[in-house]
Amino acid sequence: MNPEPQHPHTREAFYRRDRRSVRRAREFTRETLTAWNLDERLDDVLLCVSELTTNALLHAVPPGRGFRLHLTLHPDGVLRAEIHDSGPGELRFGDMSPDSEHGRGLLLVTLLADKWGVAERNPGKTVWCEFAVDGNP
Repeated sequence: MNPEPQHPHTREAFYRRDRRSVRRAREFTRETLTAWNLDERLDDVLLCVSELTTNALLHAVPPGRGFRLHLTLHPDGVLRAEIHDSGPGELRFGDMSPDSEHGRGLLLVTLLADKWGVAERNPGKTVWCEFAVDGNP
């Protein structure tokens, strides 16, 4: 007899184009990871979610629209955060000069996440990042 396959745990939330949405997305992420007993990479995940949701608001969410945050914990111990927006699918690293006050968000995601990428959707794109974690939701 084969054991039943385990299914991922998933939570999602929708946020309108509003400067408070980044904070709300971080709070949602913290609450979810705490409920799933995932503390060891919490700060990394929170920073990446903050950077990706900020990018969505600044560059990919037109007035009157919003973005969706998906958090999925897979049975193999991979946590995936996805930000679904309606902007174009192209991402660029910003100005990395020492005097620049912006442009380092994707660099932080590259350094903190185990993997990240962009997938097309209609309309817009999904920007995702993954983290190897240990937890028992």
